[in-house]
Amino acid sequence: MSDDVVKYEKNGRIATITLNRPEKYNTLRREVIHGLEAALREANRDNSVRVIVLQGAGDSFCGGFDFSNGLEHYEGIREENYDPGMDVYNVANAYTSYITTFMGLWRGLKPTIAKVHGYCVGGGSELALCADIVIASDDARIGTPYSRVWGCHLTGMWVYRLGLAKAKYYALTGEWISGREAAEIELINFSYPLEELDDRVQALAEKLAGIPLTQLSAMKLIVNQAYDNMGLQGTQTLGPILDGIMRNTPDGRAFVRHARDKGVKSAVTERDRPFGDYSQGPTADQPRKRSRKG
Repeated sequence: MSDDVVKYEKNGRIATITLNRPEKYNTLRREVIHGLEAALREANRDNSVRVIVLQGAGDSFCGGFDFSNGLEHYEGIREENYDPGMDVYNVANAYTSYITTFMGLWRGLKPTIAKVHGYCVGGGSELALCADIVIASDDARIGTPYSRVWGCHLTGMWVYRLGLAKAKYYALTGEWISGREAAEIELINFSYPLEELDDRVQALAEKLAGIPLTQLSAMKLIVNQAYDNMGLQGTQTLGPILDGIMRNTPDGRAFVRHARDKGVKSAVTERDRPFGDYSQGPTADQPRKRSRKG
């Protein structure tokens, strides 16, 4: 496990996994996904651990997949190397797909809590919503800007956590919502002021850690089974395949070329300016930084 980009800490019955690329909004690269996979494996194989908390270092939970530098760190999906057949093979294969790692939060039978603050967008939102319980700061910003270009729902959790009306609306618009709004529409479980987030998550983790592991795992398994019976696995097969196609449409490729040639900031500015959200949202609507707490 990489000690640099993912950190693992155990305190009694609670394991904490930290995405640790704060200067890059904890965006996802291969080494981050591999580190997360290793951390989840360690926590699930340690019978003294009963609860797993996933968080992001710095001022955000996760800004999604890292598409900087022309995707040089994702050799297989760069435009000049793209093979649609191999893309399907990789994203639908449990041994090579990042979805398997994301769903480690769901498939492992220990309760998982995603502690969300700052930005939780794109693939970062897909990751957080795989946790059993999601708790955010009121001013966190959660969304799927890939709805506008270069992507598609991956895990299906935006769909399964919301009713039809809200799921369809956010799938089509990609609009952001605050942590408070996400709790109100039951996309996530709870939201609290940023100053209270750490203590609130810790209190819940300790409450769960006081319950026998076998009870926790049985109750988690029965709820998961209900959602599996609703077709979750099929949705998670189709989503990443469509995502690969959307990454390689003329618009998708132009977006990445723009990011490569003029920088990620320029690309997302052009994408989001008409909607007035994410980096183009009003200053008053931006999530607060941890350094401003208190």
